[in-house]
Amino acid sequence: MAQQTVADVMTPAPTTIGMSETLETAARMMAAQDVGALVVQAGPTTVGMVTDRDLVVRGLAEGLGLETMVGEVASEELLSIGPGVPVETAVELMRVAAVRRIPVMDGDDAVGIISIGDLAIERDPFSALAEISGAAPND
Repeated sequence: MAQQTVADVMTPAPTTIGMSETLETAARMMAAQDVGALVVQAGPTTVGMVTDRDLVVRGLAEGLGLETMVGEVASEELLSIGPGVPVETAVELMRVAAVRRIPVMDGDDAVGIISIGDLAIERDPFSALAEISGAAPND
């Protein structure tokens, strides 16, 4: 049996946003796409991620307005993984870095995001996390 890779479990085609877009734009994109994270780009270069938690904790809770640029609240260090990497490596990287999501990069291109929800659905489909992650969105 072939070893499972990140590409086998990731969510493909992540939504991207520019660093100079506003928090309001990011929030609207997340709502429209039903996602909790966007890949942040400076021009064609992927530089990080911004999550719904970043918008609230690093943005609104700090008194930043909706017109604040995404670059002010996005992750500063790009932690990424390749699509051909074994899933076990992704699990360990997430554990060590204490992150819930990692962008999947093929060279300079963001091709997906792997999340703890993706892993739960794949590895333990009957767990509470898998059920929550696989459920239809609340409208």
